[in-house]
Amino acid sequence: MARLSVKINNLQLKNPVMTASGTFGYGLEFQDFMPLDGIGGIIVKGTTLRSREGNDYPRMAETPMGMLNCVGLQNKGVDHFCTHIYPQIKDIDTNMIVNVSGSSPEDYAECAARIDGLERIPAIELNISCPNVKDGGMAFGVTTKGASSVVRAVRERYHKTLIVKLSPNVTDITEIARAVEAEGADSVSLINTLMGTAIDIERRRRVLSIGTGGLSGPAVKPVALRMVWQVARAVKIPVVGLGGIVSATDAIEFLMAGATAIEIGTANFLDPAVSIKVRDGIDAWLDAHGCNSVQEIIGCVD
Repeated sequence: MARLSVKINNLQLKNPVMTASGTFGYGLEFQDFMPLDGIGGIIVKGTTLRSREGNDYPRMAETPMGMLNCVGLQNKGVDHFCTHIYPQIKDIDTNMIVNVSGSSPEDYAECAARIDGLERIPAIELNISCPNVKDGGMAFGVTTKGASSVVRAVRERYHKTLIVKLSPNVTDITEIARAVEAEGADSVSLINTLMGTAIDIERRRRVLSIGTGGLSGPAVKPVALRMVWQVARAVKIPVVGLGGIVSATDAIEFLMAGATAIEIGTANFLDPAVSIKVRDGIDAWLDAHGCNSVQEIIGCVD
């Protein structure tokens, strides 16, 4: 078997496969379908300083080769996470990573600081790119000034591995990536969802409650792959790739484009064991092609 381990800053992953925030709950929901300790990491659903109800229904819509969602970061807040969720997940033998969002740099920083004290949470993924909230989220991730302000505030109060999740809804994603790297990000993950909409032609109105939502699934993969390839050549920190990955072939493409690790999102809704299958598929491909380590293919495509 090939060596599958990779590193993101000081974060050691047993293999490059992780699950994307918002698609895998807190991991516990999937433990009947797959061994949670079999993948490199689980990024739990978005967590904010205060409780959020999310957006009104309907907030999901199926699209060709994908889906739209405008859930709006529904969660019970960071204190509930620390008190009630953390004790249930802290002993899962993989990297449990918390996705953090907020409505101001101060909110982000305070939320991150509270998670910083949790011994078995080795990293956070900073969500500056969610398109489905009225304040915060993508508003910070689409300008270098906004992205820098959040990362700077969080870096002052968070001392473990900091992954920053980038928005594709920008003119030049490499500018944002360089800006967060300069402020102390240890890694960037990309892409978050693309902005989209759907229309009900019988009711003559848009389907989603807030009109627009984030497009994910196989339809976004070529865009995500292009952006990962660009960013991997623009920064020195590790890149985590996501967007439309449903198979080992997809994952290997992202690794060859320069991603050190990958996240699987929408595919979890179709096959709750897909991340294990992708891990095994990567391993089988490496063996079949005489590779001793996954490191041999990371960034091999010019």
